[in-house]
Amino acid sequence: MPRILLKTTIPFAAADWHIGRFAMLRDHLAALGHTVTARDRAADAGGDDPDLAGLAAAPVDQLWLFAVDRGGGLSDADCAGIVAFRGRGGGCLTTRDHDDLGACLTRLGALGAAHHFHSVNCEPDPARQSRDDPHTANVSWPNYHSGANGDAQAIDVTAPAHALLLDGARPLRWFPAHPHEGAVSAPAGGVARVIATGISRATGRPFNLAVAIEPSDGSGRAVAQSTFHHFCDYNWDPRAGCPSFVSEPPSDGMRRDPQALTDIKAYCRNLAAWL
Repeated sequence: MPRILLKTTIPFAAADWHIGRFAMLRDHLAALGHTVTARDRAADAGGDDPDLAGLAAAPVDQLWLFAVDRGGGLSDADCAGIVAFRGRGGGCLTTRDHDDLGACLTRLGALGAAHHFHSVNCEPDPARQSRDDPHTANVSWPNYHSGANGDAQAIDVTAPAHALLLDGARPLRWFPAHPHEGAVSAPAGGVARVIATGISRATGRPFNLAVAIEPSDGSGRAVAQSTFHHFCDYNWDPRAGCPSFVSEPPSDGMRRDPQALTDIKAYCRNLAAWL
């Protein structure tokens, strides 16, 4: 079974998206038999995170990186460690959120190219460089509105259905929703494709939810996800709570439809197997 490191790009802060807010994911993966380590970023005297800077030589098979920072989330050594880890075959999930939240991911070479932000590596279509979610005034584009936190969003599985989006022979139908998701696309190089898309509830625009990357150079497989909220306790069950700066009212759609939680758990199970 793979050894999985769940990691945020911020040091622990009770009023932020620290690693404890991904406990349901951690427990789900552990229940499947995986060895799971979950940690926030912790910088040493040189400003580097030992887990990430030393990742290439660590007893870890997969990195699930939640880029929840608002700037400076990865040092040069952290980035080099992640790139070297993937180069030796390690699997990587990278996920972020709206605007420039998690823009440190763009420093991860070819893997970072899958993520688009407000100020760096913007979406190439100028028509998409505009607000989608009109409700939260302090969040700018990319900010695709897939629904309330705690709600479920219907997903379109891109044909042919990728193994990540199948529960047996059944295509998955639901991801957790979020009021302002980020932007991802399939970068050049290797074999990369968009595997799932959603529809904005604000504008009706389709947008990408997940990109699967299978390189041709021996590097590890990777997935770029539009928002870390697909994996967050609060989005699986709002009763888990959230930081005080979250102002949008939540929904109970995930709780009302048990299939929605089943689908995201199946997706996480598939991620651990595929990466």
